[in-house]
Amino acid sequence: MQITAAMVKELRERTGSGMMECKKALQEAEGDLDVAIENMRKSGLAKADKKAGRVAAEGRISIKVSEDGKSAVIAEVNCETDFVSGGDDFMEFVNAVADTALQNKPESVEALADMSIDGSQTVEEVRKAMVSRIGENIQVRRFGLLDSEAGTFGSYLHGTRIGVLLEVENGDDELIKDVAMHVAASKPTCVNEDEVPAEMLEKEREILVAQAKDSGKPDEIIEKMVDGRIRKYLAEITLVGQPFVKDPDKTVGALLKDKDARVIRFIRYEVGEGIEKKQENFADEVMAQVNAS
Repeated sequence: MQITAAMVKELRERTGSGMMECKKALQEAEGDLDVAIENMRKSGLAKADKKAGRVAAEGRISIKVSEDGKSAVIAEVNCETDFVSGGDDFMEFVNAVADTALQNKPESVEALADMSIDGSQTVEEVRKAMVSRIGENIQVRRFGLLDSEAGTFGSYLHGTRIGVLLEVENGDDELIKDVAMHVAASKPTCVNEDEVPAEMLEKEREILVAQAKDSGKPDEIIEKMVDGRIRKYLAEITLVGQPFVKDPDKTVGALLKDKDARVIRFIRYEVGEGIEKKQENFADEVMAQVNAS
């Protein structure tokens, strides 16, 4: 059967795949459009599985707040290159993932993957179709959901790579934006000292004690030294203890007190943080090709 340009065009519109891939699929299906689509979907799932092991450390962050202002979500979706992360298709998918999480409030990424993204396909089905079409590993990495009755949600996106979602009590728009920008820039671990994990603080104390003992000073002096350094450490990692980025002479805690406001909680995501990227060495790659030839 002759494969016409109109048939190829229709298959491209329905699958989003390349012209040559569509033509080949139609030839193998002997011109049957539905069979071609089914075969391409099966092939796409196989391609997606093969690409799943490749490192995806680029991507985008999306933040959404519900219309009633009582719920909010921040989500990160990863891909392999910044070229793909800058595409409209990828950004639409990231936003759709955030919207789906906000509407359905899943308990995990796995649960989110099984939820409908457009009334017909699940998040996972759309993801795999994109992997097949784009040719890169794409992963829904994480999301954070917040619900509130009393606080106000604020957010800040630094480009598309750093996102902050926070809940503030009694804060105006300017204050919320300023604090969100501060969180993006200064990476606090938690809001205040009470939220610092005990094991984290104990580990830091052990390190400081070991360092101080090298000084040869008496134990009572070492203990005072360590206490002072712990106070400094807590100021560095807590939001309220950090110097405010727009006015370093004032801490964020003092800024909030002046406005009679309180940060209840925050979530800060940075694209690819904690993902070990593969380091490419171009010279070694060229030599390997030369030696193989």
